[in-house]
Amino acid sequence: MLTLLKKAECFCPAYRGKNDILISNGKICGIQPEIRIDTGFAEKIYDCGGLFAFPGIIDQHLHITGGGGESGFDSGIAEIEAEKIFGFGITTAVGLLGADGFTKSVEGLYAKAKALETGGLSTYIYCGSYTLPPATITGSVIRDLIFIDKVIGVKIAVSDHRSSHPDKTELTKIACEAHLGGMLSGKAGVTHIHIGDGRGGLSPLFELLESCDLPKRRFVPTHLNRSRRVFEQAKRYCKSGGNIDLTAGETAGIPVPDAISELVNEKIDFDSVTVSSDANGSTPDGGAGNPESLYKDIVDCIRQKIIPPETAFSLVTANPARILGLAAEKGRLAVGADADILITNRDFEIKKVFCKGRQMVEK
Repeated sequence: MLTLLKKAECFCPAYRGKNDILISNGKICGIQPEIRIDTGFAEKIYDCGGLFAFPGIIDQHLHITGGGGESGFDSGIAEIEAEKIFGFGITTAVGLLGADGFTKSVEGLYAKAKALETGGLSTYIYCGSYTLPPATITGSVIRDLIFIDKVIGVKIAVSDHRSSHPDKTELTKIACEAHLGGMLSGKAGVTHIHIGDGRGGLSPLFELLESCDLPKRRFVPTHLNRSRRVFEQAKRYCKSGGNIDLTAGETAGIPVPDAISELVNEKIDFDSVTVSSDANGSTPDGGAGNPESLYKDIVDCIRQKIIPPETAFSLVTANPARILGLAAEKGRLAVGADADILITNRDFEIKKVFCKGRQMVEK
């Protein structure tokens, strides 16, 4: 059966004007100014006149099994449920561990990702955590990437008092394993780096890249708007061709809309810039991050900083899809891509969310 969305104003994320979108078997099989089908073949036809259509949001840093734990056994954060994720336009999530890679495990992360997938969400995970050796399922970063379907990279932490303070040799070894595992498995094999608020900031990554031949595109340092000092390093790193990931909901450092405005003013290439939520991880006040912050910050970029919608939404759609090796199916509205579609009104209030053609939100 077919699903047809009529007369939506499409951001793919590039603006394509008013189009009909035809969905079949979880994929977009048509997107053009007018599509006509026999109503007998249509399961649902939605009138989207006056509404916007965007690709579903990709959140590449979401604590699906909960973060926390740094204040004792009663301070851990519970697992997140799919309904809370879908409600804020997220259709693809990458789960990861935080400081606690002991009472929480990569095996548990994998199981939760599979459960969320059953609920309709597209899911992936990183092996690794804050400490060394990296937490894995098979005993090896390379083997995890090759044999565990959902593993697309490894997470490590630097410049943080909770990390194992890996030196340049250890960092290089882990990144090389992710790189080789990605090559052998046909995945991105990214090294997702938690940058803490320690005095080193991004310096460990700069030092690593000065002495090895790994491509910069394989690294995704995150939390780079946590302070002015780290953000200045991030701008320099991005200008040199590196990826940078900003954290939504930041209040102690530089809020995402302000950070994006600075990047625009300095004419930094946005293809290498992404935003993620850090949702369900612990916050400095002892609470838990909310996935709502990701969508709110993207909309605030448009409303407060006059960032074009196609630019703002690329930060959470096309850009992470490309960096994570998912661009063939995710992050765009195009024939052959997964039917992950976010429908909003002209004030960017979410009205419908489709994940692989299945409607998950109706407001």
